[in-house]
Amino acid sequence: MRSAPQSSPPSRVPAVIAEDDIVTSVADALQYISYFHPADFIAHLGQAYAREESPAARDAIAQILVNSRMAAQGHRPICQDTGLVVVFAKIGMDVRIDSARPFAALINEAVHRAYLDEGNPLRASMVGDPLFERRNTKDNAPAVVHVERVPGNTIEITVAAKGGGSENKAKFTTLDPGASVEDWVLKTVPEMGAGWCPPGVIGLGIGGSAEKAMLIAKEALLEEIDMTDLLARGPASKLEEMRIDLYRKINALGIGAQGLGGLTTVVDVKIATYPTHAASKPV
Repeated sequence: MRSAPQSSPPSRVPAVIAEDDIVTSVADALQYISYFHPADFIAHLGQAYAREESPAARDAIAQILVNSRMAAQGHRPICQDTGLVVVFAKIGMDVRIDSARPFAALINEAVHRAYLDEGNPLRASMVGDPLFERRNTKDNAPAVVHVERVPGNTIEITVAAKGGGSENKAKFTTLDPGASVEDWVLKTVPEMGAGWCPPGVIGLGIGGSAEKAMLIAKEALLEEIDMTDLLARGPASKLEEMRIDLYRKINALGIGAQGLGGLTTVVDVKIATYPTHAASKPV
């Protein structure tokens, strides 16, 4: 018997993306996030203002909301610290970038353009040598770039500008497997003071390795703020129960807006997990 000829799978034609499209998109995004708060954050902050009982905290939240509106209307930075640029890129395996330069070089050109934009120049905070000279790079480059190859023929790029105040409060520990993550969080948050400018969002990464836990914690901060909806519908999993429990207990600490006391220290708690070694619980 002769076997029927086997047809080869159709070849996939890669999507070609020009380097300047990447540079321009990221530069525009960095300008955009310098003066627009995400709508979900403003909605939750407005709710926090409405229920706040402390005059000092209520005034602090009001100032944040007024500042946010002024920044949006005037296209001027929300904060004098316009942040360390962190990029998460998901590049489709059927994508070809029409460039001879490394992907990080394209991102850094975008940072250069965005932070030196004549219409809205942003503060350059990056120092090239972190140990000795600590000389400013003058254009806020380089960025911290994370790249993941994924199925598809598109590129998805998420940019964040992480202020030094909140970045300096990042914490890491490796707990014993049976130790309580909640207990560690409730011990750690009061030690952070108000330098991270609450009310804000707490991002928790649990599992993997030391660097994986830190990375997924930061990625978790990019998720939509949905605590109001979660409280209204109730938890559907143990992870959601933990989010609600931590949200309530952190706010019960009384740190409040800008550390002035009050009802709202966090507007949401995000938790990301990853499989880990049986002997470890990195957080």
